Amino acid sequence: MTSSFHDTRWTLVSRSRGSDTQAQAALSELCEAYYAPVVVFLRRDGRDEDAARELAHDFFARLLQGDAINGADPLRGRFRSYLLSALKRFAADQRDHDHAAKRGGGQIHAVIENEDSSTGAGLQIADASVEAPDATFDRQWALTVLARALATLEAELRDSGKGHHFDTLKPWLTADGDATPQSEAAGKLGLSEDAIKVAIHRLRKRFRDAVKAEIAQTVSDSGNVREELDALMAALRK
Repeated sequence: MTSSFHDTRWTLVSRSRGSDTQAQAALSELCEAYYAPVVVFLRRDGRDEDAARELAHDFFARLLQGDAINGADPLRGRFRSYLLSALKRFAADQRDHDHAAKRGGGQIHAVIENEDSSTGAGLQIADASVEAPDATFDRQWALTVLARALATLEAELRDSGKGHHFDTLKPWLTADGDATPQSEAAGKLGLSEDAIKVAIHRLRKRFRDAVKAEIAQTVSDSGNVREELDALMAALRK
């Protein structure tokens, strides 16, 4: 992975600032991978499902125009950080636009205060049990990375004729593994219980490598892969 690091998608984008066809293709792939995190951020930020998806398309359309990516700082290294910052600005601008539209039209707006001013009428207290948009974005980003890595691993094994092997051992890459007897998997694959333990260990390692490879596409320095992997685990624990 390290030897080909200069060819990763985010490095291409940040180096060329989206000015050539190769960088635009890389940026398009990154945007596709981050569609779900952007939608859940916008949902948590107060939009309904349809509005969130429409705004997500608008956001990525602006990003893909070319000039928008010029705000990216390659020194920061992480596409996730850049995208979240750009998304916050976009969401704030959209709220300002919506509020301006509501204030227009020649309508008269009045503020009605509670007679008992001591109650602090109009004061809104955030519900601590509701996850913040940033945390929602990071959680969905983590789930998206895992899903893409799992799909990559599955494709590799099926291409090598080991689709049954993957189907049988997949539960040990998810939370379902603890509920599945290893002896049952061993019987399906014709392996001893010791051999199935080794097979599960190797598959988990390959999956972890696939996750790291997926993360590597979104950072500009190999040293950031470890940090992003830690961030992924932290997001899943919240």
